[in-house]
Amino acid sequence: MDNPFAEKLISVSSGPGVYLMKDNNGKVIYVGKAANLKKRLASYFVRKTHPDLKTGILVKKIYSFDTIVTASEKEALILESTLIKRYNARYNVILKDDKRYPSIRLAVKNDYPCLQIVRKVKNDDAVYFGPFASSGAVHHTLKLINRTFKLRKCISEQVKPRSRPCLNFQMGLCLAPCCYDVDKQVYNKIVNEVRMFLNGQIHELVKTLKNEMLSAAHNEEFEIAAKLRDKIFALEKTVEKQIVVTTDFVDRDVIGMTRNDMYTVIDLLLIRKGFLQGIRHFVFKDTISSDHEVLDSFVKQYYRNADYVPKEILLPFALLDTAVYNEWLSGIKASKVNILVPKRGTKIRLLNMANENAESRLQKMVDELSAQTDLLNKLRKKLQLQQLPHRIECFDNSGMMGTNMVAGMVVFVEGKPDKKHYRRFTIKSVDIQDDYACMKEGLERRFKENNHTDELPQLLIVDGGKGQLNIAVDVLKKLNLNNSLDVIGIAKKDVQKKEPQDKIFKPGRVNPINFGMDIELLYFLQRIRDEAHRYAIAFHRKKRTKTALRSNLDTIAGIGKKRKAALLKKFTSFKKLNQASIDELADVPGMNLKVAQSLHKALSNSDQSDAVGKSKKLS
Repeated sequence: MDNPFAEKLISVSSGPGVYLMKDNNGKVIYVGKAANLKKRLASYFVRKTHPDLKTGILVKKIYSFDTIVTASEKEALILESTLIKRYNARYNVILKDDKRYPSIRLAVKNDYPCLQIVRKVKNDDAVYFGPFASSGAVHHTLKLINRTFKLRKCISEQVKPRSRPCLNFQMGLCLAPCCYDVDKQVYNKIVNEVRMFLNGQIHELVKTLKNEMLSAAHNEEFEIAAKLRDKIFALEKTVEKQIVVTTDFVDRDVIGMTRNDMYTVIDLLLIRKGFLQGIRHFVFKDTISSDHEVLDSFVKQYYRNADYVPKEILLPFALLDTAVYNEWLSGIKASKVNILVPKRGTKIRLLNMANENAESRLQKMVDELSAQTDLLNKLRKKLQLQQLPHRIECFDNSGMMGTNMVAGMVVFVEGKPDKKHYRRFTIKSVDIQDDYACMKEGLERRFKENNHTDELPQLLIVDGGKGQLNIAVDVLKKLNLNNSLDVIGIAKKDVQKKEPQDKIFKPGRVNPINFGMDIELLYFLQRIRDEAHRYAIAFHRKKRTKTALRSNLDTIAGIGKKRKAALLKKFTSFKKLNQASIDELADVPGMNLKVAQSLHKALSNSDQSDAVGKSKKLS
């Protein structure tokens, strides 16, 4: 049969729905929606040629497909967005959480929410604002909020009771729900004000606060009116720094887009009440989808969990199903939303601004990539490497007197850290302080046969001198990898010998490499080594903390193996365990109130004895 899917296509519905393409392993590789499932699927399997590259590649990979019929196109769009996120399909354009940039998290479901700076957006009940362009920007915003609004400053999911309030309460910056019975309606009003501020609705917030101030003054509540006045002044000072871009004071998002062979860049201008509130950059790498599919995917994934949807969204070109998107977004906002493709006037000027920002961002990325490629070419020439070191891995060990020995591996791809491929190794065969043996075990476990979950690096760096380098060479020879990649060792300078800089050793060479005028290459290698050092030490400290916590729990009656494991999972440090309330201890699986009270008492006695010991030392 020419078409292996012809028989199955006969039974496919002609109504709206979602289709899932699968490979020969049963893995979902593409999720799509259609107003007519039969017609859309036939366009994949009946045609012999396809107009775009992506579809041609995709069809060759498809082994089977499933369909889910929905009641409407709108339901299909919502389901498609959910399934794309669930399956992380290879050929869909995925708007991933950007871990490089910080965001602000507000756990609105908690009794007394607080703000946290996070770098990973989770699929939980919290509301996220961002990502912000830099750590400086997010800290500046948080500082302004903390100064203006009386949210609690302690970072914890739930409020932990205290015997006395902290300095923030005494300074008038917090209502101290940890000590006092704070009205939740009053606190939630502050939470809503913070949400308006972070969503760029500052003008609406100022207007509301002015009405409250006038009302308080009219009722002769002058202290309340004065506090509202100060809050208004602080917010108006923020408004003064914003840029006016329109005079119609409409909330709108403006989406600009540009791409080259490697990257697709989307820039989002956030305009609130005519003011440019901020710009967000989104980068997609190695996308083979068409412009329409990229934009279509971005809109449905970005606004699916957006805390705020504006009245207008301006796009560089029309979506495939604009009417469906208008209906869907209007449902999220609970009021009418228009997706527009402007052709003239102020709106086309805003769209050009967004496109120019996207082009500027793309050019910056191209320039950075060119600079990194130039650096790697110089490094290859200086070190006489077999290949251009697109991927560099660096190993370091950490331990203390033979306990909690670990190894850390960091990865740099195209000259930049690639943290999703970092790896940590708990050293199992060494119980003494033996750096060589630790290095040997870590390298063997990384490079042993059938363990190449990651691609091989072009350059391997070990932290240490000739001894560590020789260990690495022996391991690679043993695994028949010595001709597949280059290896170097980096050793710190000997201050007593007045050595001017760190030393780079290569196998078969007695003296370290002289970098001469190419000192930036040495700095680059040092940066990789320092990152490996930081990563290994952080892992060692974490292991050491858990060991200390485990040993402390062993001394407390009523805490057996299962309860100890549950406590270790819930509280990752002795400090956190010590700060936990009886109720929090009792909530741990396997615990009960009686054992929790016993544990809390033992921890309190331990804390008091530590304090007595410290006071004796001071006296």
